[in-house]
Amino acid sequence: MSKRYLRFIPLLFFPVLGHAADTWPDKPVKLVVGYAAGGPVDTAARQFARFFGDQIGQPVVVENKAGASGIIAAENVARAAPDGSVLYFLASPTLTITPHIQKGISINKDRDFRYLGNLVEYTNVLVINNNLKVNSIGELIDYAKANPGALSFGSAGVGSSNQLSAELLKQRTGTQMLHVPYRGNAPAMIDVIGGKTSMMFDITGTAVNYINSGKVRALAVTSKERNRALPNVPSMSEAGIKDYDVTGWYGIVGPAKLSDATAGRIEQALKTVSDMPEYRKQMEKVGYTISLRSGRDLKSRIDKEYVLWQEVTEKAGIKTGQ
Repeated sequence: MSKRYLRFIPLLFFPVLGHAADTWPDKPVKLVVGYAAGGPVDTAARQFARFFGDQIGQPVVVENKAGASGIIAAENVARAAPDGSVLYFLASPTLTITPHIQKGISINKDRDFRYLGNLVEYTNVLVINNNLKVNSIGELIDYAKANPGALSFGSAGVGSSNQLSAELLKQRTGTQMLHVPYRGNAPAMIDVIGGKTSMMFDITGTAVNYINSGKVRALAVTSKERNRALPNVPSMSEAGIKDYDVTGWYGIVGPAKLSDATAGRIEQALKTVSDMPEYRKQMEKVGYTISLRSGRDLKSRIDKEYVLWQEVTEKAGIKTGQ
């Protein structure tokens, strides 16, 4: 081939390559989940994937990469091709709590991701054993102060969001309570029901059945306002606990080098899904609140909560790698 023709090759191919990079969605999308199948994060992701796939006109396949509180899945997405074909269904603790309690984490929230949007929020609810002689948060705090260390709370494990919900309550009220970690929320709830522990914080969507069936009693939700699934249960702030707001969330992120054009298309698709009445109905039925935020707002939220949980974990003495 002559030099004359070689000079024109870049002009012929570069526009085509640029166009190909911005044709999302041009193939199936893999939605990575950092927790096991059947849990609350996985269930919410599969609900979202169904509506998201219908909206973009491509199959959306949920892939579970459980382990290290979502970090394994996050690493997988950070290394993926930045073409929008691999996205992460991010649960808030993975980038706001886990970095403070696990060592050897290779990902960085400021370097490795393109933030695309916040989808929904969820709240924890404080539930107690039916035989505990308190009927409000105020009475619980009074009991804890009169009997230091007598109350015990279960959690899904060291550094879990429900442990930190309790640690924050202790710090805000100056009380002492015993932490009993379990391997997951389900066994922790079983022991609250059976009276082996006094109480626990659980995700509203899974706790509501235990509450409505009378197996445990609910004292307060951790969000600033009441939760739609538990309209008769006050919020912590309503119950008199100042500066207490623990609201979890799920969002969508992609690899850091995702193009502006592709990110814009994904953000628009997230908005369309969030406006779908049937999607909203399905999410709200199990206690989630639709809370669409831009990718930029999601990043700001992560930065703020990262600082909060760093303070809480340090005061609670939860050591890195514990």
